[in-house]
Amino acid sequence: MKPSNQSASSDRKLGKDEEQLLDDLGIFGQSRRTFLNQMSAAGISLMAVPYFTSDMFAQASKAPDLDPESLLNALEVNLKINGKTYPLQVDSRMTLLDALRERLNLTGSKKGCDHGQCGACTVLIDGKRKLSCLTLSATCKDKEVTTVEGLTQGTDLHPVQAAFLKHDGFQCGYCTPGQICSAVSLLDEAKRGEVSYVTKNVKDEVTQLSDEEIRERMSGNICRCGAYNNIVQAIQEVHSGKAEMPRWEFATEEQLEASRPAE
Repeated sequence: MKPSNQSASSDRKLGKDEEQLLDDLGIFGQSRRTFLNQMSAAGISLMAVPYFTSDMFAQASKAPDLDPESLLNALEVNLKINGKTYPLQVDSRMTLLDALRERLNLTGSKKGCDHGQCGACTVLIDGKRKLSCLTLSATCKDKEVTTVEGLTQGTDLHPVQAAFLKHDGFQCGYCTPGQICSAVSLLDEAKRGEVSYVTKNVKDEVTQLSDEEIRERMSGNICRCGAYNNIVQAIQEVHSGKAEMPRWEFATEEQLEASRPAE
C-alpha cells in the first residue's frame, strides 16, 4: 500500500540543519513527529525565519589562530564586524572576504569570481559598499564593517531584505547577500544626492531614483539567474516607501501552450 503524504512526511529523514533547528525550537520525540505531520519542508523554513534573523547570526565565531610559520607577513589587527571587535592575526595579503569566511565563519558574503567583477562579496565599510575580495583585511583597522548578517535588528529584517523576499528578488540566492548590501548602500547614496552615469543633469542632486537609475547603480552586482526586474522592484519599493504588488505572475495555460514548439 502506498504510504500517505502524512506518513511520508513523518518518516522522512531530516537533514542535520533541520535536526538542529527542531532541537533549538525545543521540539522533540512525539511532538516532533506530530509537528512533521502538520508541516511541509517549506513550512519548517517559514518557522525558522525568526531564528535566522536573531542576533546570533550577526556574531562571528573566531577560528583558531593560524600557525605563525604559515604566514608570510603576520599582522595583528582588530576588525570591527557587525558592531563587535575581533582581534585577529592575519597574513598581510589576506582579503577581508577570506578573513570573514575562513577566520570568523561569517559565510554570508560569497566568493563568486574573486576578481571584483561579480559583486557577490559586497559588504559595507563605514556605510559604503566595498568589494571584500579586493579589500585587504589589514586596511579595515578602526573601520566599521557590516555584512549581510549584521543588517537585521533582532528578529526584524532590514527593509531591503524584507522587500527582496516579498518581490522574489532571487532564485539560487548566491548573489543575494551582495545584492542586498549594495542596495542598502545605494539607498543611502540617493539620500545624499549622489549622481550616476545615467543621471541626465549631474548638476542636480538625485534623490528620486528611476528604474533606470537603480539598474545602473546596481550594475556591479551580477545575477546569473536573471532576477533583475524583481530586484529593481524591491529596491524601488523601499526607496519610494510605497508598497507595490509583485509584478510577476504564473503563466496561463494559453501562454504555456503558445510557448510549446510546433510538432
